[in-house]
Amino acid sequence: MPENPIKLNRITLRYTGLFDFDGLYTAVIDWAKLYGFKWHEKSYKHKVPSPKGAEQELDWVIEKKVTEYISNKIIFTIHTWDQQEVEVDTDGKKKTLTNARMYIVIEGELEFDWQRRFAGSSFAKRLGDWYRNIVYKKELEAVYLDQLYYRIWGLHSILKKYFDMQTQKFAYKTYLGEH
Repeated sequence: MPENPIKLNRITLRYTGLFDFDGLYTAVIDWAKLYGFKWHEKSYKHKVPSPKGAEQELDWVIEKKVTEYISNKIIFTIHTWDQQEVEVDTDGKKKTLTNARMYIVIEGELEFDWQRRFAGSSFAKRLGDWYRNIVYKKELEAVYLDQLYYRIWGLHSILKKYFDMQTQKFAYKTYLGEH
């Protein structure tokens, strides 16, 4: 892991109610595939259910190697309480949904020198600092950091739509020239 990734401010989402947990997985994985990210579940904890329901903690990591020098990482931390499976009848078909309280934290990291080309000797580290702080500084801030920032807000907006928590429009939808 690179020594000093640039970390974006965390974004949170809270939801209480009925939702399709499998649909949540699918929405995030589809988003990751659409933008060329790789998704993996770092950890999954399921605590013994109480009378109110189960408790789960999930950690997801979505990564993308943007260039030979830059890599993006989006970290999801999902915590649910009072989780219960509920069978619902929709259009004559029975479907299992989840009723729970949920807290989602989304964090972004812009990593540089993910291939560790500037690791090792003190000269290589100084050269890497010069490259990052002088040569690549404008691109890091104006292009790559900006893209990651708006991608995370776009993903946040998709989750809010999924939970039916906002209107069909959001401010950053066309910012990156995507629809």
